[in-house]
Amino acid sequence: MGTFEVSGGKKLKGTITPQGAKNEALQVISAVLLTGARVTIHNIPDIIDVRLQIELLERLGVKVTRKNRHCCSFEASDIDTDYLSSPEFRKMTGRLRGSVMLAGPMLGRFHKAYIPKPGGDKIGRRRLDTHIVGFQKLGARFDYNADEAFFLLKTSGLKGTQMVLDEPSVTGTANILMASVLSEGITTLYNAACEPYIQQLCRMLVQMGAKIEGIGSNLLKIEGVSSLNGATHHILPDMIEVGSFIGLAAMTQSDITIKQCGIPHLGVIPERFQQLGIKMDFQGDDIHIPEQEVYKVKTFLDGSVLTISDHPWPGFTPDLLSIILVVATQARGSVLVHQKMFESRLFFVDKIIEMGAHIVLCDPHRAVVIGLERKAPLRGIQMSSPDIRAGVALLIAALSAEGKSVIQNIDQIDRGYQDIDIRLRKLGADIIRHP
Repeated sequence: MGTFEVSGGKKLKGTITPQGAKNEALQVISAVLLTGARVTIHNIPDIIDVRLQIELLERLGVKVTRKNRHCCSFEASDIDTDYLSSPEFRKMTGRLRGSVMLAGPMLGRFHKAYIPKPGGDKIGRRRLDTHIVGFQKLGARFDYNADEAFFLLKTSGLKGTQMVLDEPSVTGTANILMASVLSEGITTLYNAACEPYIQQLCRMLVQMGAKIEGIGSNLLKIEGVSSLNGATHHILPDMIEVGSFIGLAAMTQSDITIKQCGIPHLGVIPERFQQLGIKMDFQGDDIHIPEQEVYKVKTFLDGSVLTISDHPWPGFTPDLLSIILVVATQARGSVLVHQKMFESRLFFVDKIIEMGAHIVLCDPHRAVVIGLERKAPLRGIQMSSPDIRAGVALLIAALSAEGKSVIQNIDQIDRGYQDIDIRLRKLGADIIRHP
C-alpha cells in the first residue's frame, strides 16, 4: 500500500479542473452491454475503480478502443456470459462495488446475471435488496449461493410493471432502469433516485433508442424496446471533486479557481459550503474561491446551531460530509454533521481529533464540530485512509496542518481521485508519494 507524505501549512494558488464523474462513469460504462453497436464515452476519469470496470467488460468480451486517456469506444457484440460465473469474475468483483451495475444490462439483454458480494468502501452495510426485489418484479428469479456469496438471476423475458422502490438508491435505480429498457411493456419506477448521474444515464439511453419519461424526477416511466443502438456520451464533471476543492481552498486559506464545474448540476453543494461562511465567486462555469482568513458558520434563522446532513438528491450528497466536517474544524462557530445513510463513515473522526480538532462524536451517525477559528491549527500525524472520501478529507486536513503528516492506504484515494497528488502539487502543495 502506498503512502502520501504531506508537509502542511502552505497556501495554494492556481486553477484546477475536476475529472469526469466517477459515479456516472460506472453506470454509463455498464450500459454499453445493452447493445452490440458502438458506444463512445468522453471525459472518463482515469481512476482505479473505472479502470477495473472497463477491464471487467473486456474480460466479458467487450471490444474496447481507448482513443485517449479519457475517451473509449465500446462494442459489446460478442459477450461471454459464462465468464460471469467464473471464480476469476467473483475475485475481481470483490474489489469493486461498481460491478453490481453489470447485472441490469446483462439481465435485460441476455436474461442472465450474477451479482457477487461486491467490494469497495468500508463505510457500513450497503444492501442489495433494492436491486434484487426490482429485478424480481420485472420477472426475474434468483438463487443465492451462500458458500460462494453470489446471486444468480435468470428470466425467460422481463416484463414491465409498476414498482415503488423501498429507497431511492442510485445504483438500484440505475440497475433496474437498465434492465427495464429492454423489457416487454411499460415500467414505472416511483421513489427513483434522480441524481445528475441518473439523469445522464437516462439521456444516454434515450440517445441509444430507449423510451424514458420523467427524467430528473423521482417517477420514471420506461417503455421497453426490442433493441438499442450506439451513442456518443460526455460524462459530467465530478461534483464530489468540485466540493472537495472548495473545502481545500477554504481550509488552506488558498486562492483557487475551479474550472468547468458543471454548475447547473451541483445542486445545493455550493450553498452548503457557503453556510460554513466560505466565499465563492461564480464566473461562467468556473468557481473562484478567494483567500479567506476566517470563515464564520451561519446559524439557522432562530439562532440554533447549523446542522448539515445528507439526503437523496436534490439534498446534499453523503460523499461530501467528510469534507464538510474537516473544513468546519477551522471555522468560527459550531456545526452538527449528521451522516444518515452509512453507519461507519464518521469513523475517521478519531484521526482529526488526534490532529487537534474539537469534535464530539455523538454516535456512528452524528458529530458536533466546534470550530477553532485557526487559533489552534491542526498538527501533522500518521494516519490511514479508510475510504475514498474520508481519505481526501484526511488529505485536506494534512495540507492545512502544521508539520508533516503521513497518510497510508492511499489506494483508497486513488480509487476515486485521478492523480490527486500531481494536480495539487501544481497548486503548490507539498505532497510526496511513496510506493
